[in-house]
Amino acid sequence: MQTSRPVPVRRTSRLPRGARRLQLLQAAQEVFVAQGFHAAAMDDIADRAGVSKPVLYQHFPGKRELYLALLEQQVTELTDRVRDAMAGTEDNRTRVHGAVGAYFDFIDAEGGAFRLVFESDLRNDDDVRALVDRGNRACVEAIAEVIAGDTGSPPEQAHLLASGMTGLAETSARWWLAQKGTVSRDEAVSLMSALAWRGISRFPRVEGEPAGS
Repeated sequence: MQTSRPVPVRRTSRLPRGARRLQLLQAAQEVFVAQGFHAAAMDDIADRAGVSKPVLYQHFPGKRELYLALLEQQVTELTDRVRDAMAGTEDNRTRVHGAVGAYFDFIDAEGGAFRLVFESDLRNDDDVRALVDRGNRACVEAIAEVIAGDTGSPPEQAHLLASGMTGLAETSARWWLAQKGTVSRDEAVSLMSALAWRGISRFPRVEGEPAGS
């Protein structure tokens, strides 16, 4: 991660507690993405948010707690994107396209918050690892539920297929971001969803017979 110092902003006026919390999380995201957890300081985050350190500590007792709150926010964001893709249509090809697109849009979102989920320098922390794993499981389960329901595959097989799809989406989206400009977002999502669909669509539901027979 880069180690550039955040740009301080002016002190802000009093805000409702919920709005202040969101403001602090946004400032923390900018600092953690730029510096990583270990190099970032609460002073940096307070300066970036335009508040005093006591105000920051009123909302978050320490840097680790702030990081965990931000990470939970981003894990929830990705999970919601994937769940929405599954629930938004009954067409399975569109679902695959939506699931892949969810990862591309999350990784391409302004601010680079995906780095906290996929490239954290605090992954050896038990709570960080648990949050990331929980998010990954939630995405896999959302996709696996649809696969199991539409193919009749046993839960273990459905989860394995869903895990493969999320892995494909995450890895390809991160590669695409590094090469951004060579392939458009829409073309990249179409290519990768077509690849996934050609595999998943070969598992049609056959009533009365075990999947794969």
